[in-house]
Amino acid sequence: MGSSSFAQQLVANDLVDEYQLMIEPILLGGGKTIFPRDGQARPLELVSVAQAKTGVLVCTYRPRTAAS
Repeated sequence: MGSSSFAQQLVANDLVDEYQLMIEPILLGGGKTIFPRDGQARPLELVSVAQAKTGVLVCTYRPRTAAS
């Protein structure tokens, strides 16, 4: 919920505990990004993947900590 600029601020300040990304099997070539453009790598670990009947993948990721 919220705007893409708000989401970018949360990611940039490491305030996101979990990402749930829905991957639609279609290429559009555009759209808004929720990710900051600062070039900083933010490693994630895959927690789960579920496939909907439509082919959409729902991927859950968590930020990777130094211990993981």
